[in-house]
Amino acid sequence: MRVAILAHGKFPHDAKTAVGVLRYGQQDVAAVLDRETAGNRVADHLPDVQDAPVVEGIEEIPGDIDQLIVGIAPIGGGLNDSWRHDINGAIQRGADIAAGLHYFLSEDQELATLADEYGVELRDVRKPPADLGVADGSARNLDAEVVLTVGTDCSTGKMTTTWSLLEAARERGWDAAVVPTGQTGVMVDGSGIVVDRTISDFTAGAVERMIEQRADHDYLFVEGQGSIVHPAYSGVTLSILHGSMPDSLVLCHETGREAIRKYESFPIPQPAEVADLYESVARPLHETEVVAGSLNTRFVETDAGAREAVEEFAAAIDAPATDPVRFDPDEVLDAL
Repeated sequence: MRVAILAHGKFPHDAKTAVGVLRYGQQDVAAVLDRETAGNRVADHLPDVQDAPVVEGIEEIPGDIDQLIVGIAPIGGGLNDSWRHDINGAIQRGADIAAGLHYFLSEDQELATLADEYGVELRDVRKPPADLGVADGSARNLDAEVVLTVGTDCSTGKMTTTWSLLEAARERGWDAAVVPTGQTGVMVDGSGIVVDRTISDFTAGAVERMIEQRADHDYLFVEGQGSIVHPAYSGVTLSILHGSMPDSLVLCHETGREAIRKYESFPIPQPAEVADLYESVARPLHETEVVAGSLNTRFVETDAGAREAVEEFAAAIDAPATDPVRFDPDEVLDAL
């Protein structure tokens, strides 16, 4: 599938979905749309992912494209009207649109009418199944080793760590699968439920359903969301923790981050304190422990500095740690 990725004004550091698709997706990326960095290439910013030109608009992409992916999601998940020109242009070129917004494109009368005219699909990956129910705790009885990535904050590397572990585990010959719970993971995997859009009573049940559907694998890597100490998103974090009944946790943190991102009046507790909190909250239902850490060192300039930061993080949480993008995830896999 040949795709374009919309990431206006956010590429690369605030375009989580765009970067996830570039790094882990199987799609052929024709271009990234970003007015601020147009004229560059992806490799100028992210040398370790699929390369593609960065262009200003949909008109600059030669040839056919099968899909336009909205690769960014602002707080609140609304549709920015400045994106409509490119979305309309993609539809008129016969491309489907995939978006992980809380705003459903399929319910936008203008876009729905245009999509119907050109015979394309508006795929709202955040729209949950209609038949979800509550959890019953059955995930704790599965034979698979369930590994959940958890964080000290949002955007610390949970999705990236999950997919890095999956790829490395398969390279070792492990029978492993992923449980996607966010819009980026669903776009990369092609399946899953974006749980932050589900009714709160059904969120743990949605995770439990996905776990059970993949129960024939030896290892299940569950994509975490939010943080147990986040003032806005802790509810979805707790639901994933209880719905998945994980056997092991991998704690994700970003070096140097001391406060909740975009909620800077809320300091992040020390990583060891956050690790203890995850374990204690899970314990009454299904005992688990933080067996390893994943440190996001993207803003550390040198590898030597990054390794030092990883060592300090490992010592702080008393568990092996790595940066799975900058280095490799072997320490985490060995801990499992």
